[in-house]
Formats: sequence, structure tokens, C-alpha cells
Amino acid sequence: MIKRLDRGGGNVIGFELSGKLHDDDYKVLVPEVEAVIKREGNVRILLFLVDFKGWDLHAAWDDMKFGVKHCREFERIAIVGDKNWEGWMARLSAPFTSSGSRFFGTDELEDAWAWISGE
Repeated sequence: MIKRLDRGGGNVIGFELSGKLHDDDYKVLVPEVEAVIKREGNVRILLFLVDFKGWDLHAAWDDMKFGVKHCREFERIAIVGDKNWEGWMARLSAPFTSSGSRFFGTDELEDAWAWISGE
């Protein structure tokens, strides 16, 4: 499941990702991120992973297409979670951003918001 977080503004947007992601989840995320890109020119995304189980095959394809399509507009990606493989995801996403990606532990959520906001 993907749920938009209330925090953010301008070119900063945050989402909570939980469970296993499916195609329908990207129907929530993609239009919201594309609206920010259209309005701001680029986007900074915070992904807060809560009991995250990965993607089904269709959602993995959606994620890859979305990343390739918008890689030049991703200014920063902050991934917040508590598993080692989630940190690996942050390193994997680094080539798809102009300023990089960074992993934060769940106890560093405020630091992640500060970094993604450029503070």
C-alpha cells in the first residue's frame, strides 16, 4: 500500500510504503509525483517504509518504468526504513537522481525530512 504523507510542500513529497506493492499502488504515487514535477520542474521524494515486503511483478515493472521516465527530475530520494536491504535500495536508486539518494533508519525520520527539504 502507498499512502501520501501530509508533510512536504513545494517540490518535496512523502509517501509511506507498506506491505507488498501492486500495480494499483502506483496509480496513487505516479500522478501525485508527476503533478509536482509539472508544477516545480523536479521533485524530492521521501519514502517511509513500514513493514515493507517489496513488489509484485507488475508493480516492479511500474517502478522501473517510472524511474526511467523521470530520472532527470528526481532531485533527491530519501528512504527511511529499518532493514539492511532497504539501505541497499537507496544505493540502487542513486543513479536515478541528480543529487543522490540516502538511507535513514526509522529513528532518523526527522533527519530525512531535513535532508530531503535541503535544510
